[in-house]
Amino acid sequence: MLRPDPNIGESQPIIRQLDDAAINRIAAGEVVERPASAVKELVENALDAGARRIEVAIANGGKTLIRVTDDGCGIAGTDLPLALSRHATSKIDGSDLLDIHTFGFRGEALPSLGAVGRLNITSRVAGQDAASISVEGGKMSPVKPAALSGGTIVELRDLFYATPARLKFMRSDRAESQAIGDVIKRLAMAEPFVGFTLRDVSNGGEGRVSFRADAETGDLFDALHGRLARIIGTEFAENALRIDTSREGLHLTGYAALPTYSRGSSVAQYLFVNGRPVKDKLLVGALRAAYFDFLSRDRHPAAALFIECDPHLVDVNVHPAKSEVRFRDPGMARGLIVSGLRHALAEAGHRASSTVAGATLGAFRPESPGGTARVYQMDRPSFGARAAAYAAQAPMPEQGFSELSDAFSARVEPTPFEEYPSADSAQTDQPATALPLGAARAQVHENYIVAQTEDGMVIVDQHAAHERLVYEKLKRQMADNGVPAQALLIPEIVELSENDAAKILSVSDELSRFGLTLEAFGGAAVAVRETPAILGEVNARKMVLDILDELDDQGESLLVQARIEAILSRVACHGSIRSGRRMQADEMNALLREMEATPHSGQCNHGRPTYVELKLSDIEKLFGRT
Repeated sequence: MLRPDPNIGESQPIIRQLDDAAINRIAAGEVVERPASAVKELVENALDAGARRIEVAIANGGKTLIRVTDDGCGIAGTDLPLALSRHATSKIDGSDLLDIHTFGFRGEALPSLGAVGRLNITSRVAGQDAASISVEGGKMSPVKPAALSGGTIVELRDLFYATPARLKFMRSDRAESQAIGDVIKRLAMAEPFVGFTLRDVSNGGEGRVSFRADAETGDLFDALHGRLARIIGTEFAENALRIDTSREGLHLTGYAALPTYSRGSSVAQYLFVNGRPVKDKLLVGALRAAYFDFLSRDRHPAAALFIECDPHLVDVNVHPAKSEVRFRDPGMARGLIVSGLRHALAEAGHRASSTVAGATLGAFRPESPGGTARVYQMDRPSFGARAAAYAAQAPMPEQGFSELSDAFSARVEPTPFEEYPSADSAQTDQPATALPLGAARAQVHENYIVAQTEDGMVIVDQHAAHERLVYEKLKRQMADNGVPAQALLIPEIVELSENDAAKILSVSDELSRFGLTLEAFGGAAVAVRETPAILGEVNARKMVLDILDELDDQGESLLVQARIEAILSRVACHGSIRSGRRMQADEMNALLREMEATPHSGQCNHGRPTYVELKLSDIEKLFGRT
C-alpha cells in the first residue's frame, strides 16, 4: 500500500471488550439476515418444542411484524430471562457438538432478535401459569403474568429498528414475503405431520391466508406425497418416483420427478439432511449427476430428497444459518443419491410424464375460440332426407351391400397388423393392445407410429425412440468393454499451480475410467498420456483446464463423460431409424416392444418425450362426446 491504513491510528491500538448489546448486534448480522431468517429461527424453535400446529402472521414483508404461534411444550416463566441470554439452550448440554437431534442448538436466535427489534414472548407450560417477557434493543423487561391457554407466542416488531442501516438493504415487501413463504414451505415439507398457516396481516384484522397446509395422515410416504402435492403441485406428485434406499448408515427417501417433467431452473429442488433444509453444493451436484444422461444442459430435475443419518456422520455447525452441512464421507452421500435416483429411473422403464399428454391436448384449438360453446348435435333431418337415407340403407335386388359399400368412404377394412405379440414374448396370452404401448395401427408422415391401447392411443416418434434404444445399447457396450484409450506418442505436459495439480490428480482414477490417463510429472505439472479414442484428436491442455473449472464450480467434473456420451448420442442418431422411412407392421410392433423393455426409453437423449399417450376419455372430450 502506498498510504497508511486509515483504520490504524498513530497511537498504539487498545484491545477492548465489547458490551453485550454490541455482541448481540454482531451475532444478529450472521443469524438474522432478513425477515425470512427470523421466521426460520422462530418456526424451528416451535418444531423443536413439539408443536403440531404453527401459525405465522407477518406485516409489510415481516419488517414491522412477525408473530409465530404454536401449541408446543412452552417455556416456564422462570426460564424466560435465560432463554433471551446468548448461548443458552435446552437442546444440547455442550458435551458433544455433533450429537444434534434438533433444528436449533446454538442459543443465538432469540437474543439476536431482541438486540435488533422489539421482541415479546408469551408462553405457558402445562400445569403452570402463563408468563410474558419483552426485550427492546437488547434491554430486557421483568417477567409478567399473562393469559394463554398453552404453547408459545413470539412477536417480533420493527425488525432492525436498532440497526437502521440494515433496513436500507431490505428488498420490497413482496420480495420479503415471498422469501418467508419459501422458508415456511421448505419446513412444511420436512414436517408433513405438522399443520402450517401463513397470514399476511399488513392491512390489519385477520389478514389474508397466503399459505396453508393441514397436517397429513397415513404413513411417512403417503404423508410426504400429500404434502409435496400441496406445495410443489399435483403434477409433480403424479410424475414423481418414490425413492427409498440406504447405504452404510445413510438413508435416502423422498420423491424425484421423471426426466420428461423437468424445469427451466433449479427452483423445484429441495434437499434435507436429518429434516433440516439445506443448500449444499455436494448434494445439488449429485442430483445433477443422477439426471446427467437424461436432460439437456438447460433443463433441471425436480426432486424433494431427504437424507437421514446418525448425527455424528454430518456436521451441521458449519455456519450460523445452518444451511450448509459437511458429511464425514462426502463420496458416500453423493453415491447414495446418484445410485438411488438412477435405480428409480431405470425401474420407471419407458414411463413418460403425464404432462406430455396434457400439453398435447392443450395444443388442440377449438374451432371457434372466444365464442359460445358449440353444441355437437346433428340437425333433425327433413322427411325427404329421411326417406332417401332409408332407401339407401335398404338392400335392393339390383344393388347388394358389397356394391353399396364401394360408394361410401366409411367402409371397414381388415386390420393388417398383428393382434398378438411375437412368439418370443412372455405375454403371448394377451393381445398387443393390452401391452403398455399397445399395437401399431398406422404410420403417419413416415415418422410417427400410431398405436392402439385398451383405453386410448399412443403416438410414437420413431426416430427419437429408436435413437434412445441404440444409445442405451451403446452405453451398455461401453460399460461392459470399457472406454478405449488412445496413447499419445508424446505425452502432453500441462503446467498448473500446486493446488490445481493436486486437485485434478485426486480424480485421476475416475477420469481413467473414461480413457483419460493423467500422471504427476514433477513439481506442479501433470502429464496427459492417454485420451479417449472415441473423441479423436483433442486439445489435452484445454480439456484439463475445463475439468479444473468444473471441479472449482461444482465440486466434480462430468466433462469427459459428457463428451464421450455426446459422441455416442451422435452415433445413435445416425444409426437409428430415420424420419421419412416407411415401416412395416412387424417393425413398428417390434420397436414398441423394445421400448417397453428398455429403461429410460420414454425420453430421447435430450430429455424430450419419445411418445405421447392419449386416453380415450380425453379424445372423446375433444369431439364433445362426453
